[in-house]
Amino acid sequence: MRFAHVIPPGSESAQLVIAEGDEAIFVSELFDGAPRVLEDLIAGGQELLDRVRDAAGRAPRHPLAGMPFASAVLAPPVILAVGLNYAAHSSELGLKTDSTPTVFVLWPNSLAAHQATTAWPRSLSEAVDYEAELGVIIGTPAKDVSPEDALDHVWGYTVVNDITARDIQYSEAQWSRCKSFDGFTPTGPFVVTADEVPDPQRLHIWTVLDGRTLQDASTDQMVRPVATLISHLSSSATLLPGTLISTGSPGGAGYSRDPQVFLRDRSTVTVGIDGIGALTTHCRILD
Repeated sequence: MRFAHVIPPGSESAQLVIAEGDEAIFVSELFDGAPRVLEDLIAGGQELLDRVRDAAGRAPRHPLAGMPFASAVLAPPVILAVGLNYAAHSSELGLKTDSTPTVFVLWPNSLAAHQATTAWPRSLSEAVDYEAELGVIIGTPAKDVSPEDALDHVWGYTVVNDITARDIQYSEAQWSRCKSFDGFTPTGPFVVTADEVPDPQRLHIWTVLDGRTLQDASTDQMVRPVATLISHLSSSATLLPGTLISTGSPGGAGYSRDPQVFLRDRSTVTVGIDGIGALTTHCRILD
């Protein structure tokens, strides 16, 4: 199934919908007490998801067009990002892929929606880059799980653009701030349930900036696959339901190009993963 958060007409609050082509089914309309946001659906476990799936066939449809999206995840317990997880990206940044994953936390204020505008002051950075990434959403608590069992704890997948201020990234010892400006973590537009993605390591991932394809790769190029990342992260802390893991970006970053390519004022950048979705962000630089 494919879910999204949208803002219905006349409302200011995001609501969870099932997306079927160009139509939306409001989950809150399916039955009394039905979840209104993704986090509540995940908390209800497989039983609630099955009930939603069974009820969806009898529900009214609404046009999806014209309803603004909200972030695919609204209030995850934590956003864990993995750096240097594609050898080509590590090499182009001049950084070494360590023997263990490079992990950092993204701040919740950085979450943004499909087709939203992300703005930042020119005085903070003029070297802001794109990074297409596969987002993994945890469905059941994961603690000390093996790689063989790790994918059993995945609820679904989404698309993440891990926007990064490169000049700050290279001037500070940690990476959270350079990637956590307001709006620097667009997600969505959809969350696809895990049963729709038989193998997260066989997905085409790409970026188009102002009409130019700049990243074009496959998730099979990850240094550490999704299952290995979940197992590693769960060894030190329980991964709670709703946790978002951003799994790293392939080669093709703007920073490493000659000449360099950065997000400009009024740029439009779309990152996508075939079978999951295409996530568009509009950029403004504030003087």
